[in-house]
Amino acid sequence: MRSIERQAVQGELDARRGRDLFLHLETTLGAYARLRDETRPQVGAYIRNGQVRYERGVISGTGPYRVGLKLNLGWVYAEGLTDWEVDAQGRLLLAGHDGEGALGVALELSETPFPS
Repeated sequence: MRSIERQAVQGELDARRGRDLFLHLETTLGAYARLRDETRPQVGAYIRNGQVRYERGVISGTGPYRVGLKLNLGWVYAEGLTDWEVDAQGRLLLAGHDGEGALGVALELSETPFPS
């Protein structure tokens, strides 16, 4: 992965607009972060292979970034994103890592299901 380039990520979001996609969205202050700071509460959210079709995808901020996907009846968003790539399968992978490299958030979009 490399540091987010806002215009490049926006282009990838635009290219996927209106398609049926599989979503992986994960946040954590739990298992990964807990190893570093036991005073922080263990929290997290996880969805894998949720099906979405968004009418608008937007990246905002100056870093870390926020990505929002406007769905028919609401929004999906992730904040704290720092890194990105399009992998060999054409999946858009966005992640937020802390200063020590630990994962805090991931938002990934794919035309095919993610492995279980």
